[in-house]
Amino acid sequence: MNRKKRYVQVGIGGRARFFYQAVAERFSDTSEITAFCDLNRTRLEYAQKTLVEDFGYHEVALYSANEFEKMIEEQKPDCVIVTSIDRTHHKYIIKAMEMGCDVITEKPMTTDNEKCQQILDAVKRTGKNLRVSFNYRYAPQHSKVRELIMSGVIGEVKSVHFEWMLNTSHGADYFRRWHRDKRNSGGLLVHKSTHHFDLVNFWLGTQPKQVFAYGDLLFYGRENAENRGVDKFYSRVHGSENAKGDPFALVMEGVPNLEGLYLNAEKDDGYIRDQSVFGDGISIEDTMNVLVRYENGAIMSYSLTAYSPKEGYRVVFTGTKGRLEAEASEVTYVNGSGDKDLEGATKEKSIKVYPMFGIPYDVEIPTAKGGHGGGDPVLLNDIFGTPEPDPLERAASHVAGAMSILTGIAANKSIATGRPVDIKDLVTF
Repeated sequence: MNRKKRYVQVGIGGRARFFYQAVAERFSDTSEITAFCDLNRTRLEYAQKTLVEDFGYHEVALYSANEFEKMIEEQKPDCVIVTSIDRTHHKYIIKAMEMGCDVITEKPMTTDNEKCQQILDAVKRTGKNLRVSFNYRYAPQHSKVRELIMSGVIGEVKSVHFEWMLNTSHGADYFRRWHRDKRNSGGLLVHKSTHHFDLVNFWLGTQPKQVFAYGDLLFYGRENAENRGVDKFYSRVHGSENAKGDPFALVMEGVPNLEGLYLNAEKDDGYIRDQSVFGDGISIEDTMNVLVRYENGAIMSYSLTAYSPKEGYRVVFTGTKGRLEAEASEVTYVNGSGDKDLEGATKEKSIKVYPMFGIPYDVEIPTAKGGHGGGDPVLLNDIFGTPEPDPLERAASHVAGAMSILTGIAANKSIATGRPVDIKDLVTF
């Protein structure tokens, strides 16, 4: 009988459950979680309680953030799962590899090109494997787009227009929590758009070459609210009279997961999960437009707004033999608030092909259950179970992780300087 693969996990916030629940409920015959590591003791204990009481798993060892190396020394894991705050990914990834472990990291791989270079150097130096968990690649509609483009149905893709809309529930949530500080997340062009830029790299089988962008904070933040006539403000929702009735307010009371992970844990580290989206101190953009030229010559126009009344995307590819349009309307989900299968779930989706000189037709999309349009269960099996042969090559390496964030990092630099940015000037592979 094969030995179970041993995992430890660092960063036990809202996204962490995605991984440890999968091991506990679906993959306990091949995989084992042996330890959690986090800077917040209350959060650690809540995750332990969830693991045991909700998923029927055994207790795991608990370590504070300054005991990360001790955890690896004592637990001797095969692989470390990194789901900490984005700006800390690189230090856990690098130290884990230096101590002999493979790594699975939540996206984005990191937040700037200097940290990205450190990770690339560590992979080369240690020879360890680093995987980025891009679940959107595995969603049936995204896999189908990749399959169609690979088959040549619209010829060589020359132009891409990609619009992604975050609504006033999901989009607003990035302005309530740690993501609102660009030092933590790299902004939405890194933290969120890493999914979208990776999809384009994946779909076209290419990499970004040059990026130009505009971006600004035009809706959230106190000044924008004042300009629209808002006159009732608050710093956070909990305990605030002014927050009552505000559709942008996140109420944590009565939501067990939000209480356990955040409200009850505030005493340990002071982290406030329910900040006002119309407060001061927000340093990320909510309105972004990006132009990208790819190594294969294709050009993309991309837009992201974080205050749309609609949640979803529309992407259009124009090639030498036709045009492909894909659209999806997604279910609203607030991170850490409940059913993870709602995250990225689609209500409506479509793919339509317009041959250059033929009759347009709709493409049938396979249905699948689970978060991110049905991609989550497939990704998790690929990581923890027995992977099936995959001609679409959906598993994402550190190179894919780097190329997705480098588009956003270049866009951030372009916004700051007003100039186009070459990817080759950011890192050396």
